[in-house]
Amino acid sequence: MMGATMQETEICEKLKDMMDEERYVHSLGVRDCAVMLAERYGADVDKARLAGLLHDCAKGLPRQEMISKALEAEIELGAEEFQNEALLHGPAGAVIARQVFGVEDPEILSSIECHTTGKRDMALLDKIIYLADYIEPNRDFPGVEDLRQAAMDDLDKAVLMALRRTIKYVLDTDRFLHPRTVEAWNDMLKRYKGKN
Repeated sequence: MMGATMQETEICEKLKDMMDEERYVHSLGVRDCAVMLAERYGADVDKARLAGLLHDCAKGLPRQEMISKALEAEIELGAEEFQNEALLHGPAGAVIARQVFGVEDPEILSSIECHTTGKRDMALLDKIIYLADYIEPNRDFPGVEDLRQAAMDDLDKAVLMALRRTIKYVLDTDRFLHPRTVEAWNDMLKRYKGKN
């Protein structure tokens, strides 16, 4: 998988130049957590490793550059209120992963694109990267241990827990709730209730 793009050492060197130390350490944590979840749930470990490593590759870009990268890839950005760095770095990151790191795999690009908002019909790798970003070892917030435990027991339940936490945070801080997050919640809840 990585031979088709770059070797991991080369990717890591490039990422170190593109982001601050804290973001780089976070990316390594997401990579390792994504590998663990991929092994646990039967996903492609190499794809999870690469997606986890690259998920925040656009995080350090200026807002306007993120917008232009997303538009260049014909990604629908939606209303102005959703064009902030926190929501844009996923779609822009999918573009950077392709243009800078040579990633062409649609599963990897999808998981990078939706790792912040989630989306309807999340594939296995989408869920793994979304969750790995939330629970990687450097994250420390009330309830993270419960999420980590849930992630080892039931991936869908853990994704729902993370979505609920995100939605609650967004509402509690009077921010705009992205439509993709609402779609992800409704879709995951329907699937989860359907299997239980």
